[in-house]
Amino acid sequence: MYKGLKRLRWQQFDLLFQLIRRDISARYRGSLMGGLWAIVSPLVMLLVYTFVFGVVFQARWGAGGGQGNSGFALNLFAGMLVHGLIAECLSRSPALIVQHSSYVKRVVFPLWILPLVVVGGALFQTAIGFGVLLAAMLLLGQLPHWELLALPLLLLPLLLLAVGLGWLLSALGAYVRDIGHLMPMIITVLMFLSPVFYSVEAIPEAYRSWMYLNPLTPAIEAMRALLFGGDLPSVKGYLTYLGATALFAAATCWIFNRLRRGFSDVL
Repeated sequence: MYKGLKRLRWQQFDLLFQLIRRDISARYRGSLMGGLWAIVSPLVMLLVYTFVFGVVFQARWGAGGGQGNSGFALNLFAGMLVHGLIAECLSRSPALIVQHSSYVKRVVFPLWILPLVVVGGALFQTAIGFGVLLAAMLLLGQLPHWELLALPLLLLPLLLLAVGLGWLLSALGAYVRDIGHLMPMIITVLMFLSPVFYSVEAIPEAYRSWMYLNPLTPAIEAMRALLFGGDLPSVKGYLTYLGATALFAAATCWIFNRLRRGFSDVL
């Protein structure tokens, strides 16, 4: 029995990997440049941010990220990468069950994998973006700190948050189709209420505590501190954030499993 369960788990992981690979390849299927778009797109955006904010507006970030024209763009790009990972999960998750309604009829298909496929595809895009960001830092003479090895640990709470949002929105989206129409507005509001275009220090002190109610705030701030200053988050702060996102993911997994019983009735 143990061997059977072990083989079942391996089959599910293999299924997840194959679905993520198919999802990534489907993005660029039929295009002339193919997978090169995964590199070209973030590279173009970084160049645009550098020109607009660094040259046109002469914006300065302050500490971290460099003091030249590119400093603001690097900090902005780092924040956009974190926001972009969550934004893709928010935009795609509500329609997941509806788009894969044929899977609902299959009792043996693990529906809980579908949100993980979205997160895996978003993580792939984010990894390419981080590669472009690190290459830009090297070109600008900013050598990466050895603490950068802790980047996967910093991404772990963010991934748990993304998975939890995927389970919650995909389950609710099967019942309430309006959720999908709300997402573009929510993504935009989230971008401006997160420290993407600014640092937390730029906000009046009276409002800073409210900023940390946004789950993206600690992720963005920790990412910038690690990338540009080599500063690791406090153990207490990291474990608190990790525990909160893990509880959120566990709660939304339970909600997903409860609501999935009625998927076939509403599709």
